[in-house]
Amino acid sequence: MNFWPKPWRWTLLELEIGKALRARGLSLAVAESCTGGLLGMRITEIPGASDYFRGGVIAYSNAVKEKVLGVPKEILDQKGAVSPECAEAMAQGVRKLLCADLGLAITGIAGPSGGTPEKPVGLVFIALAHAKGTLVEKWEFRGSRQGIRWSASEAALALLHRYLGG
Repeated sequence: MNFWPKPWRWTLLELEIGKALRARGLSLAVAESCTGGLLGMRITEIPGASDYFRGGVIAYSNAVKEKVLGVPKEILDQKGAVSPECAEAMAQGVRKLLCADLGLAITGIAGPSGGTPEKPVGLVFIALAHAKGTLVEKWEFRGSRQGIRWSASEAALALLHRYLGG
């Protein structure tokens, strides 16, 4: 499954999320690996995003995942950076690091190389940490590197939107 940007939709989801976060008085922080800042860019496309968006961490390397976000080395060594456990730890870590109500994280393989039979190109894990726990989703996207990255950011925003009752 892929989500493709449509001109009329580029900011609709982000706008709805912003309104919901503002109405509920919630703050958001993001941690990104394979999307490399795309998620944060999309969130900040909306004027006034500073009302609810704390910031983000681009944790492209395992060292940043571990040292900045607090992902346990055991998870990285045993499960890998592209795993539900890593996504969960990234979301929890950025939520804590940036003192946010919600932490949204993406980790995956955007390609075109780097995939294996067990973890193919397009495999993405998205996690949303909140006060009562963490939601994790697994996605398998197809297409170009750019398409996979866009689809991952769209899926992350969709998860957040659903959580907020959208």
